[in-house]
Amino acid sequence: MQLSKHFTLEEMEKSQTATRKGIKNKASSGEIKSLGDLCYEILEPVRAKFDAPITITSGYRSEELCEAIGSKKTSQHAKGQAVDFEIAGFPNIKVAYWLVNNVDFDQCILEYYNPEDPAGGWIHVSYNEKGNNRKQVLTYDGKTFTNGLPNMEWKDGKVVGS
Repeated sequence: MQLSKHFTLEEMEKSQTATRKGIKNKASSGEIKSLGDLCYEILEPVRAKFDAPITITSGYRSEELCEAIGSKKTSQHAKGQAVDFEIAGFPNIKVAYWLVNNVDFDQCILEYYNPEDPAGGWIHVSYNEKGNNRKQVLTYDGKTFTNGLPNMEWKDGKVVGS
């Protein structure tokens, strides 16, 4: 099922953990609506800007799958409102900066960010179609959440953090 021009329900429900553990990871109609909104409002604009395929690393997660990976069953992933992604060839920090300055979102987290490896980690972003988006921006280094994004600087043609 196509959710938008470039994104399918299948890729949003795909989970290696769910497959390995035999967990059903199928979105309901309300969650599918939220996933479609997420695709149109967040992912399609990002894809248009960077003109490159987006790799979804985690989209919809059933409550059972959330608990199996150590997340909360109240996660926005379980509501179809969140996605983790990256774009090959683009530093995640660069994509995150563009995203927070150009689209409406609830939460944007630059996860497992390492200034020595700008392509490491991924971007978590959520969207609430009801319009109550907090515009919360965080960076997570694997241990601690900090408000905002790290400074983005270039050195020898590569993005580095300061």
